[in-house]
Amino acid sequence: MNDTLFPVFEAKVTYDTPSGDVPTNYKLIVRKDSHKILSCMTNDYKLVENQEIWDIANPIITKNGGKLKETIAFGEGARTVTKWHFPNHKVKVGKDDDMTPEIIIKNSYDGTVGVNILAGAFRLVCSNGMVIGVIATDYKNKHSVYNVALKDIDGVIHETITRTKAIFKDEFPILQDTDIKEKHIVKFLEMFPIQANSIVTQKLIADTPKTFWDLFNVGTSVTTHNMDRNSESTHKLEDALYKKIKGMALSEVGVA
Repeated sequence: MNDTLFPVFEAKVTYDTPSGDVPTNYKLIVRKDSHKILSCMTNDYKLVENQEIWDIANPIITKNGGKLKETIAFGEGARTVTKWHFPNHKVKVGKDDDMTPEIIIKNSYDGTVGVNILAGAFRLVCSNGMVIGVIATDYKNKHSVYNVALKDIDGVIHETITRTKAIFKDEFPILQDTDIKEKHIVKFLEMFPIQANSIVTQKLIADTPKTFWDLFNVGTSVTTHNMDRNSESTHKLEDALYKKIKGMALSEVGVA
């Protein structure tokens, strides 16, 4: 945690004149422990320290059964990522393959990201590090002195946990327990571009999906392994896949 919870301070940027120092519209964000300058920001930048976020988020997440998974620092601490997971809320998606809810909080002292809180379910799908997931919530707020939403981080954490657990309790079981029909296969194929039809068809024949969860896994396999990762359309399809398959499943059981 020392890599992310170090103290920082703001130092005004001035310039010398014969009459003395003149203030500018800039300030430095500096590590107290090493005096390393992490960034130079305008005075509109609102400093939100990692320690402040940790003091709010960790007690709430821990109380709800979450456990710290990892913390990562980049650029000597200018950008940080902290991850928690909920090991008691597993969904078995295959032999020796479980998914658990995760909350990922990103913060930066160089303005590259605001206070970002991402929650959902994620898992490694191949040895090259490819990860797929289902995003429950994605909260983003800029570091701005005019952004009053930064004062409600605790409320966002509570809402994020509730939404994430609801997906595991209410949505995933429906996908796993509801069988698909031929009409769902047709709608599934329509999600993909024409040039991917043969690949998707081959994957459907090979995997013979029975449930909506099986169908979702076919889709994620095709998008991560067989489609152009540099294409914006691939990522748009990836983002829409879960929502569309969930919609079909809920409609099938009469929930939608």
